[in-house]
Amino acid sequence: MENASLVGLSRQVALRRELDVIANNVANMNTSGFKSGQMTFDEFLMPRARDDAFPRSDRSLSFVEDRATWHDFSGGAVQQTGAPTDVAIDGEGFFAVQTEAGVRYTRNGAFQINSAGELVTNEGARVLSNAGPIQFAPTETGITIGPDGTIATSEGVRGKLRIAVFASLQGMTKEGSSLFRATETPTDATARTRVVQGAVEKSNVRPIYEMSRLVEVTRSYESVTSMLQKQDEMRRSAIERLADVPA
Repeated sequence: MENASLVGLSRQVALRRELDVIANNVANMNTSGFKSGQMTFDEFLMPRARDDAFPRSDRSLSFVEDRATWHDFSGGAVQQTGAPTDVAIDGEGFFAVQTEAGVRYTRNGAFQINSAGELVTNEGARVLSNAGPIQFAPTETGITIGPDGTIATSEGVRGKLRIAVFASLQGMTKEGSSLFRATETPTDATARTRVVQGAVEKSNVRPIYEMSRLVEVTRSYESVTSMLQKQDEMRRSAIERLADVPA
């Protein structure tokens, strides 16, 4: 009975973590540049007992192990906004931004200009060009961003957006809703990557799929909970019967 409870508990813990990942996907389905997460599970076999002096051969127990959370980096739909500081990446690559924790990378191009004239993300991180942060003077007008990321105003060229490309995306660590930290040194984007002004990349979350998974995992969680409750009732009943010894 204890083995059944432990196996069920391992499954319940894994399902709870998967529910957290799915719920986070659903909560960010309207977040620009958000990349959905998925759980990876594995089987963990409990080592056999070392003592072989048993009436029957020892059997391995199979537990559920949540191996890792990976992110789907496929592109989301590009939505036109008309805002001159909104940009989307058509192709591979990430915008480089300067945060208090260091350089981070994002596909969320919903940028704006802060009170200091700096181009920043909606969280306040400064957007980087190949020469550093991008800043505009109060007199500058007519912001245009070319397909290669070159930014120009009424005062001329102000810089070029730094688009970073990584060989291995699964080595990136997520921070917040749309920021990623990378340990790998990126390379510059190729001509195949195009910047689209006046648009943002939407989340790549598939709402119908995520909602159906949410229902499916919730039912599995409830089923395991019911099994554990029945195991507890069987254990309690067994203890009561063992204690009911005639005087």
